[in-house]
Amino acid sequence: MAGKTPEVAHPLARAMEGHRLILGSKSPRRVALLKGLGFDFEVRPSDADESHPDDVAPDALPLILAKRKAEALTGTLAETDILITADTIVALDGQVLEKPGTIDRAKSFLRELSGKWHTVYTGYCVLMGQKEISGTVETKIHFCPLTGREIDYYLSRCEVLDKAGAYGIQDWIGLVAADDVRGSYNNVIGLPTSYIYRAIAELTDF
Repeated sequence: MAGKTPEVAHPLARAMEGHRLILGSKSPRRVALLKGLGFDFEVRPSDADESHPDDVAPDALPLILAKRKAEALTGTLAETDILITADTIVALDGQVLEKPGTIDRAKSFLRELSGKWHTVYTGYCVLMGQKEISGTVETKIHFCPLTGREIDYYLSRCEVLDKAGAYGIQDWIGLVAADDVRGSYNNVIGLPTSYIYRAIAELTDF
């Protein structure tokens, strides 16, 4: 007889017993992605300094910042707590496009991304006590050519000043411009979920 599938416990439910999961970020996008993995967790933003020298390579920078965020929170953790931190950057032709800060700069970024390939890097750090699993995930994205009207329309509808590269792939701009994505889509949003899930499983000896 057809019917509703019986409820099944989360695959890591037993492994997570006695552990508190903490997300070291207040990003609503990271919060939503971690919720999507089916975990209960606490949000505990890190106040780590995110400044950096200009000569740090784009593929190295996000992991440096993710680990810095973790270090800022380690003194607040119990031995069995599991902490997740992450940092995401957008790079075009070897240059980092950070959070734009102003609409004019956001327009400039989107004009630069128009019709080109760029790379999104997310550095992540998952730690428990003295154990740490960390790394950097790379996703390549191609944008169709964008008109000035399309850029203006997007910026009038979506908040972008706090987004690396001045866009969110889950927004309207991603629907109309991102015609090729090579790698983890969730990585572009801000959290490489498959890597995070496997890291938690490994730390809890699942």
